Formats: sequence, C-alpha cells, structure tokens
Amino acid sequence: MEVILAKPRGFCAGVKRAITIVRQALDKYGAPVYVLHEIVHNTHVLRELTGMGAVFVENLEAIPVGSVVIFSAHGVALATEQKAVQLGLRTIDATCPLVSKVHRRVMRLNRIGYDVLVLGHQGHPEVIGTCGHATGAVHVVSSPEEVNLLQVADPGRVGYVTQTTLSLDDTRDLLVAIRKRFPDISEPERTDICYATTNRQNAIRELSADIDLLLVVGSKNSSNSNRLREVAEHQGVTARLIDHAGEIEPAWLRGAERIGVSAGASAPEVLVAEVIDWLRAHGASTVREMEGDDENVVFAVTPC
Repeated sequence: MEVILAKPRGFCAGVKRAITIVRQALDKYGAPVYVLHEIVHNTHVLRELTGMGAVFVENLEAIPVGSVVIFSAHGVALATEQKAVQLGLRTIDATCPLVSKVHRRVMRLNRIGYDVLVLGHQGHPEVIGTCGHATGAVHVVSSPEEVNLLQVADPGRVGYVTQTTLSLDDTRDLLVAIRKRFPDISEPERTDICYATTNRQNAIRELSADIDLLLVVGSKNSSNSNRLREVAEHQGVTARLIDHAGEIEPAWLRGAERIGVSAGASAPEVLVAEVIDWLRAHGASTVREMEGDDENVVFAVTPC
C-alpha cells in the first residue's frame, strides 16, 4: 500500500495570520482573550488556542465590558463591528485579507446602484459577514435554480462576488446560469475563490488519477475541506473527511493500493503526520509527496 501526499495541503496564509493574531493578543493582553465565532474551522486549532486562554463565543453580549474580542478569519458584518464598539469592547480584526477584498467589492457595487449576488452557502459565517457589508440589495445564490428565480431592480445593473472557499466545479455551473440570465453581469477581474482553495482543489484533481482512496484531514464544518472531498468524488474516487487519524476505519483500506492524503486550509500538518503514522501501522509501505508548486503567500500581521 502506497500513500501519496497532496501538494499543496494544509494551512493557508489567511489561517496562519488569524492564528498568529490570537497568539499575539494572548501574549500582549493575557488570558482571557475572546474570539467571536471559531477563529478557523478546525477542532484541533480551537482546542490548542483554548488551552492558551482564548475563549470562543457566539454572541458579543457574552463578553465582559472592556475585554479584547477578535473577529474570526471568516469576517463579520459591519453591524457586528459597530455593536462591539458600542458594548465597550476592544476589537482586533483577523479577517482574511482575501475576504476583506470581497467585502470592499460588495460595498462598491452597492454604491453605484447594483444588486449584488453572493455565490455561496447560506448561513456560512463568511457569507453572513459578506452580506453584512452590503448597503443595498444583496442576494445569496447557491444553485442555477436560485439564479433563475431571482428578482432584481435592474437586470442591467447586477454584479457578483464569491465565497472564497467554494468548489470551482460548482461555481462554474452557477456562472453559466448567471451569465445567461444577466448578460451584462459585472464580474470581478479575478475570481474571488482564494488561491489556496484553487491550488488544493487542483492538486486533488491531479492526484485522483493515481489513487483508490482519498483521506481529507479537516473538520466537518470546514467548507474548503468538504469541497476537497467533493472534488475527489466528482473524479470517481472514494473520499473521506476526517478530523484526525482516530476516525479512520480499517475497512476503508480494503482493496486500496494507493491512498491519497490531503488537508483543508485550516488543518495543521501535525494531523497529517498522525494520519501517515496510522497508515504505516496498518500496512503502508511507502509514503511520497506528489509534485507541486510551493505556496509562498504571506499576509502581514499588524501588531495588536
């Protein structure tokens, strides 16, 4: 049995930046430091930061007056930022710069009277935050059927943005429907789907030709990790999303001669190493990494 590691995999620049911001805040202000929502969608990361003194909350009202609150990498609505100030909280923004770019485009389109379509999953924190930056009409769409049912003020003044962690395949189908319905649609100069999502999905497409099973390390509520599993399945490969090595079932390995391993953009490499150790203990004779480009993207962290 051979194990082939996807390249690239694991932490992206936005996740690294968000985690660094939490650690720096703890060093500067001491525990507790509060984080609104999960800083990133990974249970291992949350457990580690909780052990250091981070407290994850779902409501600003749960935070004592005068405390430090960090906004997660997924971003929050403008109203949430304003409410935090009104409640007397010291705010630190860990929103991924690529998500912030999407927020700015929503506001620009609304300012010139455009309806904005947000391509994404209703209820996802990133989508909620993006919609919360709208100052005019905004519509979340996740299927061609929803596009066909849309009611907009002026079909000639419509633009779109995209959740950064979407599947390239799903977005392609959506855009076909959008361009057909709105021929004059205003499109971003470059796709809003982030470089890390694109790179990891493309690696899975290539890897799928050489494997019988894919294990994706990532938490169940991680959008980009779920999309990696879906990409492999679209290629006809059985894929499993696991939080850690302890979730692997030996029965999955039956008949699998080549097993691929990848990790979502919020999953640390230590979890991949544990999966490799588990596979070695269950018959893997060789482990190699596929060829691929190194990611050298780094987002600056402003001191807290």
